[in-house]
Parts: sequence; structure tokens; C-alpha cells
Amino acid sequence: MTTSATAAGLGGLIDASPSPFHVCATVAGELEAAGYTRLREDQEWPRATGRNYVIRGGSIIAWDAGDGNAFRIVGGHTDSPNLRLKQRPDRTSAGVGMVALEPYGGAWLNSWLDRDLGLSGRLAYRSGSAVSHVLVHVTEPVIRVPQLAIHLSDDRKGVSPDPQRHLDGIWSLDPDGTDVLDWVASYAGIDPASLLGWELMTHDVTPCRLIGAGGDLLSAPRLDNQGTCYAGLRALLDGAPSLHTRVLALFDHEEVGSGSERGAASDFLATIVERIVLARGGSRADYLQAMAASVCVSGDMAHATHPNYPERHEPSHRIAINGGPVLKVNQNLRYASDAVGEAIFALACDTAGVPMQRYTHRADLPCGSTIGPITAARTGLVTIDVGAPQLAMHSARELMGAADVAMYSAALQAFLSGN
Repeated sequence: MTTSATAAGLGGLIDASPSPFHVCATVAGELEAAGYTRLREDQEWPRATGRNYVIRGGSIIAWDAGDGNAFRIVGGHTDSPNLRLKQRPDRTSAGVGMVALEPYGGAWLNSWLDRDLGLSGRLAYRSGSAVSHVLVHVTEPVIRVPQLAIHLSDDRKGVSPDPQRHLDGIWSLDPDGTDVLDWVASYAGIDPASLLGWELMTHDVTPCRLIGAGGDLLSAPRLDNQGTCYAGLRALLDGAPSLHTRVLALFDHEEVGSGSERGAASDFLATIVERIVLARGGSRADYLQAMAASVCVSGDMAHATHPNYPERHEPSHRIAINGGPVLKVNQNLRYASDAVGEAIFALACDTAGVPMQRYTHRADLPCGSTIGPITAARTGLVTIDVGAPQLAMHSARELMGAADVAMYSAALQAFLSGN
């Protein structure tokens, strides 16, 4: 199966998308270039829906409407663990201007120390009598959270940062210097006095790189889960029209449980699917029939077997980097895959001509989860949890195989086509 997905392409999306809002903007730009039209939830939709998309905050759903009554959906999430600004971010300690930060999601905290950090997110501001918002992407390194020197640690074996006391970032050596929110507002081109609200987060400013002796590894931030955002986007755009309506649904807030107006636990997906059915002349009964006939792949990154810690993985379940997409199964439903879904994805991988790996978590370790079980419970869809293998998940800097990008996208493309 032909795919345009490459490791360099994934790196480009990641470098342009330091926040969930930027992921949506980057994906929307690609969709627009391919002829997709943005629709708004607060407006009437055209009677026949073709290629369209909707953005709700940091979440985006795009679709290519088919003539049949079933949907093939690739789901993923736009957010990644990081350090985010508190509501009163300016702080002074030891005569140094600091930015107050707190962890978002299951960030691997030590990995955020001693990194050059930029800022990104969105600002809400007064525009006349209305409220407008603007995205901001500070590419320069403006914040750093310094590690404690080894000579000052208790055992010279490292420290475990306290999320309240040890994660504030150095911002300025002038404790009475520029207010960080005023600075960011000015950087975004708005009057600081008009700023009303913000969702701001830090990101590693080091660009994505192909590394290794053969250049066969991708070193990047936010592979979890922009790896799926990119692979799913290319699968949607590269695939041919199908009898099924092909859908890409990327949700914010997965890393903190999906419980928001735009998370996978919200009505976003169900509402959009119902409106697609209604816009082409269907009824509520047609919508319910469509849901019963539809399938969702929940795409999230998977744990490759760590060569330094092979004992932390389930025996006989080695997951190889550049070994192909991963089907994830958990008997306690941390993943949603069942036998029916497993077969559907196995056939998609076979159609795409890529190998499929099977992942099971050790029974004596807590298993992470995905949007899969939430989507299945919320919608009743047959849902399969899959991913691409990576190392250093939830670190500020992660690692995956360059060849896995294309194989992952090809499998998703075959699934969306219904083959």
C-alpha cells in the first residue's frame, strides 16, 4: 500500500505543534490543502457532507463521507505530558525571577530538568466587546528548570523532584523584571492589558532529529501521541474514497482522563457522527444503525521492549522497534481490543503488507490506558487499541523507529478503507 508518511514528515508536524491547539492548526492546514472544509458546530451544516472537519478547542475531527451507513474511525489524542504555567506564574526565589510550573499528565519529571524550554498554547483576550483568542509559539529557549548538583544530593544517585517545590523554571535574573504573561502577550502581538485567560505550557525547543548509525531512529518530543496524529492524518489523506465514511478523531486531555468538553469522554465524536448522518438526510434511527455497524481504532503509542530493562516486559512478547504496528490487549480492559477487533486490525495489516506485533503488559505492573475503553463505553463502537512502538514514553524526549512511521500509517490507511 502506498503511503506518504515518513519520519521526516512526522518530525515536521511535531516541530510545528508544541501544544494540542497547534496540533489542530497543523492538521487543519493539511486538510485545507487537500480540499477539506471547516464546519462550525454552532452553525447549520450543508445538506450533503463531503470532506469536512470540526475543531473544538484542542480536539479535531475530520471525515471523508462515503455513500454507506458505516463509519471507520481512527482515534488518537493531541496532548502530551509536560509542565504547564500556573494561574499566577511569576515567582521569586533566591533573588531569581521564576515561572511557577506544574506537571500535566504523567510527565517523567527528571527528563524535564536541564532542558531549554519554550512556551506555547493559546491566549484569550478582549477585542472590543468580544473575546478573541490567538495561538502563541515561543521557539526561543526562555525557561530552564535546573537539576540539583550531584554534590548537593543526599546520596549522589540523583533526586526525585517534588512537583510543588522543585519544578519552577528560571526566567530572569532580575526578580523585578518583566511579568511572564505580559511578555507572552506582547510576543503574540496583543496588548497585555487585554489578556483575560491563557492555557500555556512548556516544550523542549530542540528540533526532531533522525539519529543512529543508520539514521533509522527518530528522536523527538511528543511522539506520544503526535505519532498517531500524523500517521492517522496521512492515512486519511492518502487513502481512496470508500463506501465507509472515513474519520480521523483527535482528542485533547487523554493524559488526564479525557473528562472535558473536548475529551474522548465528551459527546464530541457521537455528536459529529450523528450530524453527519442527519446532514445527508438520515434519521436518529439511521444514526444508531450506523454506530452499530462502525468500528474505531484507538491509536496510541506502544512500549517497545527496552534493551536495558527487558525484565520489565512480559516474556515472549518482545516488541521490536521498526517491527511494525502493535496490537494492544489487556484482560482488565485498560485496552479495548477484543477478538473481533483484533481480527479486523490483523486483516488491515495484512492488506497493507506490514507485520503486526502483539503487546501484553506484565500482570505485576500497573498498565496505562488510552481513549479506547472510554470510546467503546461512550459510543458502543467495536474498538481496537493499537500503536507504534517507542521508548522513553512520557519523557520530554522520546524515541521510535523511522520505518515504523510508514508502516503504522499504512495499516491505518487499510483500516479506514475497510479492507
